[in-house]
Amino acid sequence: MTAATRPPAGADEGRPPSGPAQDQATPSPAGDVGAAETRRSARSGVAGLLGAATSGLFGFVLAVVITRGYGTAGAGAFFAAIGVVTVATAICTLGAETGLMWALPRRTAGVRGDAARILPVALIPPLLAGLLVAGVGVLAADALAPRLLEGSGASGDTLLTVTFAAVPVVVAMTLLLAALRCVRPIRAYVGVQFLLLPVARPVLVGAAALAGGGLLAGMTGWLVPAALALLVCLTLVAGPLGLGRGATLRPRRADWSTFWRFALPRAASAAIDAGSMWVGVLLTSALAGPADAGVFGAVGRYVLAGQLAMQGLRVAVSPQLSRLLGRGERAAAAAVHRQLTTWGLVLSWPVYLLLAVFALAFLQLFGPEFTAGVPAMTVLALAMLVNTGVGNVQSLLLMGGRSGLHLVAAVAGLTVTVSLGLWLIPLYGATGAAVAWAAGIATENLTAAGFAGSVVREPLFDAAMVRAAVATVAGVGLAAGVGALVGGRGLPGLAVALAVLLAGCVGMLTLPRVRAGIRGTMRQIRGGNDAAAAAGPAPASTRGR
Repeated sequence: MTAATRPPAGADEGRPPSGPAQDQATPSPAGDVGAAETRRSARSGVAGLLGAATSGLFGFVLAVVITRGYGTAGAGAFFAAIGVVTVATAICTLGAETGLMWALPRRTAGVRGDAARILPVALIPPLLAGLLVAGVGVLAADALAPRLLEGSGASGDTLLTVTFAAVPVVVAMTLLLAALRCVRPIRAYVGVQFLLLPVARPVLVGAAALAGGGLLAGMTGWLVPAALALLVCLTLVAGPLGLGRGATLRPRRADWSTFWRFALPRAASAAIDAGSMWVGVLLTSALAGPADAGVFGAVGRYVLAGQLAMQGLRVAVSPQLSRLLGRGERAAAAAVHRQLTTWGLVLSWPVYLLLAVFALAFLQLFGPEFTAGVPAMTVLALAMLVNTGVGNVQSLLLMGGRSGLHLVAAVAGLTVTVSLGLWLIPLYGATGAAVAWAAGIATENLTAAGFAGSVVREPLFDAAMVRAAVATVAGVGLAAGVGALVGGRGLPGLAVALAVLLAGCVGMLTLPRVRAGIRGTMRQIRGGNDAAAAAGPAPASTRGR
């Protein structure tokens, strides 16, 4: 499987054979290449981080709306319904969204380019799969609802019917979002993925709850923004690809084989990635009941929100990694990975350390009945330190065309999660689900990191990352310790810890070395004349490695 996805040797390594050469200018010196790519990743990374921060904020608001509006049992059914559409969409996309992120940067856009003809290849099979799953799901909703949506009451079958019927729309939206990221500046993607969707959902779900609407009205409010995003993406993608202006949409036979040879191994791993938390929600709902599923779903919302920094960085630079690895620029790709992993670590680890120490405080915001999830949140927050600590190693595998290796890592993680879940959830409920998922997270990420290192054959970790990790743990640990001693692990202690962290950050800004680092990063983002110096020296050779 992995041999089939290996890029062919030569100057066009990793490029689909049917596409014309692109970005094949005379190579720059290694230092210029490294500096240019780190500047590019810095600019894209900042945009992705800002969008992810907004998405995380409104994702938390959505979780509060669901938990406060529908209680533990109702929230469990709501989260289970979201899990159904999320897992079904991930399965039906067949890996094509990652395939688009891999293929489009290696093709030529515009009326005379060959990028548009990849759209039928990427869209038709997933949409057919989505229609099939929607039809089967609608017919089986009456039988599935009592098990999957136990807390939904008499409306469970209707709720599940609407959920399955929306799958083709969400599939199309997911694929066009991937295309949008490749053909437009990142601000367009951020506007749809990180602003439109996360802002509209809590507004509509909250309006449904305030109006006295049940779970069906709330779930409809969650689904409607997907249809709006689909229309926006279609409009934004059409222009750059030349749709409606003469661009050919008829793919060649080689387009099908090249694209799906990469995408199909990704299909299974994409379903695993997207459904990692929701598998736990569905297992908990089936094995321990809707109340435990609601607690686990609430905990999972915090855990996923903390991961948004890494997600924002990943979507920002995935096309860049595809282009670099496709041209054999392994050292430059590794430099981008190290830079963004350090950023992600510094931004994500404080969140997870605070979640681990002050789990009680965070869960009190959802309501007193959700504080039973304190052990689950502590376990998962510590596991996510591993996830964010290794960085976006999955993106290195996928954008390097090694979707088969990524599948192996994802299957290993899922096997551990499900095996432990079947054993622990009936005994320990949400806590058992958290332990199972934590073990799966660690297994998948460590396996993927090993594979990525062997594929890229460049250092993926450096001393700067270790220093950042140690400084982050020390600083946040000190602030959390002060907060817990002064105010306990509830909301007062969290407030004290945040105040200490804020004071520490302000104090660090007075240090010359910190200010110099910030100025260097800003020069990278702006692309100033001395950004190359800020980026640091590049390896001696970056091509043909």
